[in-house]
Amino acid sequence: YYGHTGNLVRRLRDHNSGKTKSLKAFVPYELVYYEVFVTRREAIERERYFKTAAGRRFIKKQLGLIG
Repeated sequence: YYGHTGNLVRRLRDHNSGKTKSLKAFVPYELVYYEVFVTRREAIERERYFKTAAGRRFIKKQLGLIG
């Protein structure tokens, strides 16, 4: 799951409590990576990047899943 929020703790709690119906079937969620941005626009642009093939490779590399 990729997303942006102004309150990471609340977002994770809401997802894990089933408040987000589209994600309810996949609980529990565990935070494995996050970045902080000054503006919402920067966060949205980064989220879009993570949804590309290059962005998915970046995340896998950060998590040590690829060399």
